Amino acid sequence: MGEPAGSPFERFIAFRAFGGVLELSPDGEQVYFVSDLSGQYNLWRVGAGGGWPEQLTAFIDWTVRLAALSPSGEQLAFCADHDGDEFMQIFLADTRGGWPEQITDAPQVQHYVGPGAFSPDGRRLAYAANARTPTDMEVWVRDLASGETTPVFGEGGFAFPGPWAPDGSALLAAEIRSNSDSDVSLVDLGTGEATLLTGHEGEAVFAPGPWAADGSGFYLVTDDGREFKGLAFYDIAARAHEWVEAPDHDVVDVALSRDGRVLAWLVNEDGYERLHRRDLVTGTDLPVTGLPEGARPHLVGLQAPVALSSDGTRSAVLMTTPRRPPELYVDGSQVSDSWIGGGIAEAELTDAELVSYPSFDGRTIPAWLYRPDDANGAVVLSIHGGPEAQELPLYSALYQYLASRGVAVLATNIRGSTGYGKTYQRLIHRDWGGGDLQDWDHAARWLRAQDWVDPKRIGVFGGSYGGFAVLSCVTRLPDYWAAAVDIFGPSNLVTFARAVPPTWRRMMKDFVGDPDEDAEMLAERSPITYIENVRAPLLVIQGAKDPRVVQNESDQLVERLRELGRTVEYILFEDEGHGFTKKQNAIRARKAAADWLLSYLAPALGHEAVPEGAVADGQ
Repeated sequence: MGEPAGSPFERFIAFRAFGGVLELSPDGEQVYFVSDLSGQYNLWRVGAGGGWPEQLTAFIDWTVRLAALSPSGEQLAFCADHDGDEFMQIFLADTRGGWPEQITDAPQVQHYVGPGAFSPDGRRLAYAANARTPTDMEVWVRDLASGETTPVFGEGGFAFPGPWAPDGSALLAAEIRSNSDSDVSLVDLGTGEATLLTGHEGEAVFAPGPWAADGSGFYLVTDDGREFKGLAFYDIAARAHEWVEAPDHDVVDVALSRDGRVLAWLVNEDGYERLHRRDLVTGTDLPVTGLPEGARPHLVGLQAPVALSSDGTRSAVLMTTPRRPPELYVDGSQVSDSWIGGGIAEAELTDAELVSYPSFDGRTIPAWLYRPDDANGAVVLSIHGGPEAQELPLYSALYQYLASRGVAVLATNIRGSTGYGKTYQRLIHRDWGGGDLQDWDHAARWLRAQDWVDPKRIGVFGGSYGGFAVLSCVTRLPDYWAAAVDIFGPSNLVTFARAVPPTWRRMMKDFVGDPDEDAEMLAERSPITYIENVRAPLLVIQGAKDPRVVQNESDQLVERLRELGRTVEYILFEDEGHGFTKKQNAIRARKAAADWLLSYLAPALGHEAVPEGAVADGQ
């Protein structure tokens, strides 16, 4: 393959991306997944041995988010939203052929249906929806024959269904109070009674996993009494759990074959997600080979789970690395080919190096450094969204394109990031624009101290919370940055907290702050408060349908910057929400970001900041 140094951005993003769905047919012969092969995220199916996949849905404006395969393998239930508005509706599809049927039609209601949604006999479907009260996400059960729906858990809270008991008599349910505090209850579908199984003091995460085949209990992921999330088994009769695996890293997913024999789980080891499998009959760990050193890709926070065939003889997982786009692996063999147009050889791309730098309070901040061999002194500080999420060693077309132009990227995991223990994660609670701002300050100082960095050519990039971080950097740390890109970032924490989706509002006080009670603190932490300090040229990208960070967050920012005569470009995508669900929009947005950064960090390369098809300048 040719040297990619002079290749256009389109070459780096010429790959087929995956969504947050992965299911194996009961016999392990077919793999169901979501991909943007068609230019939009649709449902697909491919043989476990590979080959060209079969497209099962043909949406253009709808985005398939989550899905569940029935125990017989004859039906798929999935949820999809329109233009990224996140008002997911539920569809049913016959895997033997035919057009999917939309079974909910409530444009102002969010529906979630995920793995394990079907009852063991396939006659009922468990899902989450805020259908009764906009602020309450409740667990519902639908009789698929009659269409009758019944709320069974979660009134007055934020809840999601877990797996069904093997005999179909009960359902696990997760009640989520925050990203670091949740419980599991057992819902008796005969009596309607719910029993709290994981009552605890303080904050702890309890996430329900699969049931043992005999119904004696279920697996769960929890950080109760420890820093990291471990894998435990909850015994229903004893009303207690015992550890199965308790590593000094987070267990991030667990699966069990339908016959109860093979247990699989993923462990996040410093960002690398590693698969483990165990034969529960013999107690022996099964070999896992052929997977690259990487992690799962994600679509707007959703990551595809590990999938197992009914007898556990086959396992499937999606993986990506810094130098390889996401691929589908079955039993360690790659069965997809995501590159379009021949791709780029791994040796021609820049690998990620795990580094760290000290912050103000003695903590060490981990980060991924993408430093090309021909680094020209320019560097971009990249800050992930969440903030309770993690920068993982994934393929990024933006990072690799910048590296091909000699621009390095430092992708940080500042305080609040997951993967480094719950104490570290909780540091961000009610402290947006506090300790995290000092972490960014120390990142910039660390970069300026490196002999290969030109202190006058440092840029900053981020989306969602990362966009808030960018805006905080350019308003409160204005002396460091030569250019900045904000993608749907909150500019005013007061208006942001008031406009979030209804189901989030009860959590905002502990998450960010109450817009009324904490208005003074939130204003003091808001980038808009310091807008007159902006010096760096700023590109702002926003989706008009964004329900999480609404368009007004970018509108008010841009309007004020224009009044001040600052250099700002505004690109508004009318048909996108929080993230990019259409391939052409993803290409245009990322290319605009890359060109904007290069035009100021490496001016000789030039740029075309406004992509064709987007609305520029907020008009």
